[in-house]
Amino acid sequence: INVAVHVAAAQLEESGCVERVRDVLVKTGLPPSRLELEITESGIIADMGATVQVIRRLKLLGVKIAMDDYGTGYSSLSTLQSFPFDKIKIDREFVSAVDQSRQSAAIVQATIIMAESLDIPVLAEGVETEAQLNALRALGCNQVQGFLFGKPMPMAKLKALLENDEATMAVAA
Repeated sequence: INVAVHVAAAQLEESGCVERVRDVLVKTGLPPSRLELEITESGIIADMGATVQVIRRLKLLGVKIAMDDYGTGYSSLSTLQSFPFDKIKIDREFVSAVDQSRQSAAIVQATIIMAESLDIPVLAEGVETEAQLNALRALGCNQVQGFLFGKPMPMAKLKALLENDEATMAVAA
């Protein structure tokens, strides 16, 4: 299981940010390759030079970095060129109308095409209906998340669900 965690701009600016992430990885035993830190574009604009350095140090740990809420901030192409993102997450604002709005579909499709040319996977956030999922598939989006697949739940219920999945996978193997 991969773990995605949203990181606020203020957290990136704190001294010791990279060390804190490293310490948490050691304490929990989570392999760095399974941790994805989500950063909004507006969160990196304030001090791009310093933020690039922090992101590069995090990537040296083996952590993945995703641009979260793509399309709602500046969505500058120079940001994609400057930062070593491992994933682009299209904001739910575009996903919610992807099956009804030509403009939303065009923005999603353009993002997918651009990201593919940069070898960056795209994930669509906020998928709530089969129609949205089908539209995203037709546009070539291979990764999605949203309430269509699951809703927030208490940790105990999540743990039971994961343990059940592990048992199911062990039997299937």
